[in-house]
Amino acid sequence: MPSKKGLLTVLFLTALTYCMWFCAPNDTSVVTDSFRNMHDSVEYVGMQTCRSCHHEIYQTYIKTGMGQSFGKATLAKTAASFGVHDVVYDKDLDFYYQPYFQDSTMYVLEFRLKGKDTIYKRIERIDYIIGSGHHTNSHMINRKGYIYQAPITYYTQEGKWDLAPGFEGGDNQRFERAILSECLTCHNHTPTPASGSENKYHKVPLGIECERCHGAGGLHVKEKLAGKRVDTSKFVDYSIVNPRHLSIDRQMDLCQRCHLQGVAVLKEGKTFYDFKPGMKLSDVMNVFLPRFTNSDKRFIMASQADRLQLSNCFKVSGQLSCINCHNPHHDVHSTTQNNYNTACQGCHNPTTKQSKLLDCSATAIQRQAEKDNCVACHMPRSGSIDIPHVNITDHFISKNNIKSTTKDSLSPEKVEEIAGFLGLESLVIKNASPLEMARGYLALWDKFMGTPMVLDSAKFYLDQSVAPKKEKFSTLVHYYFNKAEYALLVSIALPPEEINDAWTAYRIGEAAAKNKNLPKALLYYNRAVQLKPYHLNFQEKLGSSYARSNQLAAAQKVFNFILREDPQRKMALANLGLLKAQQGKVTEALKLYDKALRVDPDYKNALLNKIGLLVQLKRTKEAEPTIQHLIQKYPSYQRILEQRGIL
Repeated sequence: MPSKKGLLTVLFLTALTYCMWFCAPNDTSVVTDSFRNMHDSVEYVGMQTCRSCHHEIYQTYIKTGMGQSFGKATLAKTAASFGVHDVVYDKDLDFYYQPYFQDSTMYVLEFRLKGKDTIYKRIERIDYIIGSGHHTNSHMINRKGYIYQAPITYYTQEGKWDLAPGFEGGDNQRFERAILSECLTCHNHTPTPASGSENKYHKVPLGIECERCHGAGGLHVKEKLAGKRVDTSKFVDYSIVNPRHLSIDRQMDLCQRCHLQGVAVLKEGKTFYDFKPGMKLSDVMNVFLPRFTNSDKRFIMASQADRLQLSNCFKVSGQLSCINCHNPHHDVHSTTQNNYNTACQGCHNPTTKQSKLLDCSATAIQRQAEKDNCVACHMPRSGSIDIPHVNITDHFISKNNIKSTTKDSLSPEKVEEIAGFLGLESLVIKNASPLEMARGYLALWDKFMGTPMVLDSAKFYLDQSVAPKKEKFSTLVHYYFNKAEYALLVSIALPPEEINDAWTAYRIGEAAAKNKNLPKALLYYNRAVQLKPYHLNFQEKLGSSYARSNQLAAAQKVFNFILREDPQRKMALANLGLLKAQQGKVTEALKLYDKALRVDPDYKNALLNKIGLLVQLKRTKEAEPTIQHLIQKYPSYQRILEQRGIL
């Protein structure tokens, strides 16, 4: 399973501007009727079709953070430098990384040194760059439709390469972090996913397009081509969503679909592809955020919607949304500071009738120092707790932000030290049910905080839930799995054919395998891969269980399928090698072990399998380099090898 840090971190790499149409602060025209393009039958037409009529908007939009959010890895797209000294070292895993271009194609070289000698190297082609370059460029690999993240990121504000967010501190997943729909549907326009997969896609667009904020354009185009025009200076054109005619709540829902990053939990039966502009976000998902005693000082990068809604300006005015300040058709570089300050002065100017507050309370000297810049004082720039090397605007509008002695005196380390966990807050569904809260805590445990108190909170809410047992079943399975209460989990399992969630079937299969009940494990692993046939982790578990059950032909069929899908799956390579060794196909087995070790030179199973086979063949001398490497990486194996007479 993916690391707890990894799942979410990729989601924070791109700094995007808000995804709404601009309106002036005093624009209060709100339409409550439904836009007619929200129906599933309306087709998407693509940005180039929009461009044919809205050319000027297109020309400015493609320069924005959203328009530049995702693209092919080209020299024109990258914001990075590629010099001989642009090398990143991971001290925990002892790998070096060097990005480079060759014949207009981008690559990342992973290598290891012993002294001055290169003793290992792996080269991966980079297919996509994710991020506009305003804050970062991260890098994606497409292996036969499966999208993975590369382990290094370019941080443009500091002009440096470093490990990608979430890859530091020994959590480097190298080239294996799967890019899930949750990530890709915010950092890019809507991809076309392969049914039954979590990171395989048939089509990957190149940047966020118009219809992410306006909804499907097919009806709008059809009516305009038929001559059905609407004077939008007087009337609302219901054939397509215009976000400035949505209520404040629906405007915020549209923005916070991606700018309320946290612990996202889908509603039963929903996917990350189901939300459309004009919908209630709560109909599709809930988003939770852990609150700490110092949450006023610590925030994640893509939490603009949450920070804004904490502000009194938002709470008191009832008219404030992202598009009061942000015009998503124009990039931040072409937007002057005066644009933002004008939005503030719509309420904070005592010379106008609209004024709700007194004039600025700062001294003349303070105001002169900041050149009457409201944003610089009340929305200062700072780092985020999840993305290194970036400096972003804090959207929590507060008087306390003005050079607060307490805030300024605390180092980032001290801020973390005094953080006390208060609980999980439900942000989209304000009165979440106990079952929804339990699901939120379980997702928090999976992704960020694998601590006992989080599971205790999940159990508390599960006990409070009065939902029918069948409705709670998947959540109970999830809880018992995370709690490692495998026997209890297996005892409550429904028959496989009654389970329609692949993760639930997988967790029951894992629990049965932990209890040494391979026949039952196979039943549920099979159900998991029936539901998600292109989830290769599930397939690997199924193949391994077939092998352990001595169903070698079935195991080989599964491993061959996996390697046709992705030839660099180290577990499948090593396990297929073991099957070949059992069949006496020694040469094939050794080749498969070596392939696995070219993918990961430290992969323990491949090292052990190769050593075991060479020793069995009385080729101990040939095994010595592999033995020495195993002992160096895993010192506890020296005693095991000595006990077996190998050393």
